[in-house]
Amino acid sequence: MTAARRPAWGRWLGAFFAVAVLALLVWAARSVDWAQVMTALSQVPPATLLLAALLCVVSHLIYSTYDLVGKRWTGHALPVRRVMLITFISYAFNLNLGSLVGAFAIRLRLYAREGLRQPVPTQVLALSLSTNWLGYGVLAGGLFLGGWLEPPPQWPVSKAALQGLGGLMWLLAAGYLALCTWAPRREYLIRGHEIVLPSLRLAGLQLLVSAANWLTIGLIVHVLLREAVPYGHTLAVLLVAAVAGVVAHVPAGLGVLEAVFVALLGPSLGASTVLAALIAYRALYYLIPLVVAAGAYFVLEAKARR
Repeated sequence: MTAARRPAWGRWLGAFFAVAVLALLVWAARSVDWAQVMTALSQVPPATLLLAALLCVVSHLIYSTYDLVGKRWTGHALPVRRVMLITFISYAFNLNLGSLVGAFAIRLRLYAREGLRQPVPTQVLALSLSTNWLGYGVLAGGLFLGGWLEPPPQWPVSKAALQGLGGLMWLLAAGYLALCTWAPRREYLIRGHEIVLPSLRLAGLQLLVSAANWLTIGLIVHVLLREAVPYGHTLAVLLVAAVAGVVAHVPAGLGVLEAVFVALLGPSLGASTVLAALIAYRALYYLIPLVVAAGAYFVLEAKARR
C-alpha cells in the first residue's frame, strides 16, 4: 500500500488548517511571561512527573506494536523484538525531526539493514501510517461531533464546522473498514500506486492499538495539567494540535502544539500553567525517547558495519 498524491479537497483542507494554525500562533505569542512559566513548571509535583513518565513508556510501547500489525499482514520473518525496536526508534525521530526523517528514511533504512526487500518495508510503513490516522479519525470524529471543543473567537473554524469535520472523519473511517470487509479484491492500482487492503480483522487491530495510543497520550497531558479540565476536553485539544502540527510542517509541531493548547485552554487555566505542562510533556515524551532512540540507532549502525 502506498500513498497517492493528495487530492484537491485535501490541499484545500490543509490550507484551511494552515490559516487557523497561523492565527493561533500569532494570538498565543502576543504575551508569554516565561518567568511565570518556569515557576509553574517548578511547582509540578514529582509524583505527577513520575506518573506521566510511566504513561510515556506505555504509549511508546503501544506505538512500537504498530509495525507488528504490518509483520502479521506481510508475513515477514523479523523477530518481534527487532520490529518493535525499529518502530520505537523511527517514532522517536519522527516526533522530533518530522516524518520524512523518522517515519520514512530511518524506518526504511533499518528494515533494509535487516534484509527486508521491497515492497515489504513500504507496505509495513504504509499500514503503520494508516493505523495511526485510523484511530485518530475515530477518536477525533467522536469528540468533535460530541461538541467537546469550543473554538476560540479568533479561530476561523466554528463549532458547527468542527462537528462537520468530525462527521467526515467517521465517514472516512467507516469507509475504510467497509472496504476491508466487502471489497471484491484486495489490490488496486490508483494513479500508478498499488493499494493493498488488509482484512477486517487486521483493520480492527489497527483501530484498537491506535485508539489506545492516542488515549494514552491524551492521558499524559491530562496528568501534567493535573486534571484541571475534563479528560475528553484535553484529548480533543491534543487531537486538534496533532493535525495542526502536521499541516504546518513544523518538526515536532514546535510552537504549534503550544499555540493550540494556549488558545484553547489558556483562558481558563492560564498560559503559564498550560505551557509548563507542555514543556514537561515535550521533555518526557519527545526528548528523552529521542536520546534513547539515537543511542539504539547508532548501536544498530555500528553492528551492521562490523
